[in-house]
Amino acid sequence: MSAGVRAHAYRNVIVTAATAGLAGLLFGYDTGVIAGALLQIEPDFGINGFKSGMVVSAVPIGAVLGAWFASTNSDKYGRRTLIVVSGIVFIVGALISALSPTDMLWVLISSRVLIGVAIGVASAVAPVYISEVAPPDIRGRLVTFFQLAVTVGILVAYLVGLAFADANDGWRWMLGLGALPAILLVVGISRLPSSPRWLLMKGREDDARAALQRVRTEGSEQIELEIQEIETSMNIHEGSWRDLLQPAVKAALVVGIGLAILQQITGINTVIYYAPTIIKETGIDGNSAAILASLGVGIINVIMTVVALRLLDSRGRREMLTIGVTGISVSLFLLGLAFLIGADKTWATVMAIGSLMLFVSSFAISLGPIFWLLNAEIYPLSVRSKAASAGTMTNWFFNFVVSLTFLPLIDLLSQTGAFWFYGAVGLLTLWFCWKFVPETKGRSLEQINDIFETRAKAK
Repeated sequence: MSAGVRAHAYRNVIVTAATAGLAGLLFGYDTGVIAGALLQIEPDFGINGFKSGMVVSAVPIGAVLGAWFASTNSDKYGRRTLIVVSGIVFIVGALISALSPTDMLWVLISSRVLIGVAIGVASAVAPVYISEVAPPDIRGRLVTFFQLAVTVGILVAYLVGLAFADANDGWRWMLGLGALPAILLVVGISRLPSSPRWLLMKGREDDARAALQRVRTEGSEQIELEIQEIETSMNIHEGSWRDLLQPAVKAALVVGIGLAILQQITGINTVIYYAPTIIKETGIDGNSAAILASLGVGIINVIMTVVALRLLDSRGRREMLTIGVTGISVSLFLLGLAFLIGADKTWATVMAIGSLMLFVSSFAISLGPIFWLLNAEIYPLSVRSKAASAGTMTNWFFNFVVSLTFLPLIDLLSQTGAFWFYGAVGLLTLWFCWKFVPETKGRSLEQINDIFETRAKAK
């Protein structure tokens, strides 16, 4: 294969991963934009408390449904097709939410559920699609494009929120502008190849070979070997839910489901959803100052996710988890200590903001991208869509639980107690990663399956 052809194939795989990663932008944008939009939605609709919570929680509820839909249809219709569908559904949901009549709250809530369904489908399918297209030596970097897009989406949402904070019906613009990245996703993903592994599942070997030729820098001989390896590892049938009970799959699910839960209950969404509130309570006066400080959190999130892109395939998943989760625990204990000292002391405020920055930095190089990466690469092909969707559903369910319980947890334990609780969960996460998470750096998806087959046989 000539140098020019190899360079073209390398560009193709980067473009493919980056385009599919736009699905993460939808995820991040809606996560970040609702906090600012809600400040205007509440007076316009005359709501607060429980009804406001319904507007926020409608998305994670819809995302659980979307991940379920992906689990039963990803193998049937293909990963690429479902990403296109998710983009179209997001466009419809964003436009309906932006046009919701203020005397019909149910329209807004229903549209938010629809947006959640789209995000659930995209977050379940896009990382799997990228992992099945990517070469083993850069798979970690490419799947992390999804998490990078999430962080960029959050940052963009903060900027849009600031731009329309004082505009009449600004919330409509905040919610409606989410349709733009969804349009880019639909147009871009329609031009990409289907997953070669999915094509082989459907018996379309020639199409799979053509898809691999677009995204591989190796010659035809190496591509044939890859096709043979996939076919050898692949069951002749599409897996059922019962197949998730196979010993090797259960061993992989321990890792995927465990990280899905721990990623959320270390408290990341308490920072993303409530960053302005947390920063104000550390002693900073004024909403604008708090929002600008939280914008700094968003910028750090993006920068450190870019760092993760460079390190995951060179340093490995386990090392990055060890470093990152240690930083998460330390930052949460320091944040709790800052609240214990009191917001009236300047150095305690500095400690609190520094702790938030350390928390976000540590999360961005570890649990943030690595959950989505491992959830996309550790399952056998025959059950990959169902197992990955199970991990995604679990993740979104605990997203909902943590978001719903954060403020009651503060009432019960105080700010110090709540953040120390999350810090203790971080220590549990560190043990879990040491005990259960394998190193998958540089291994093909089929070789990763062998790790869990060996674990199952050892048991």
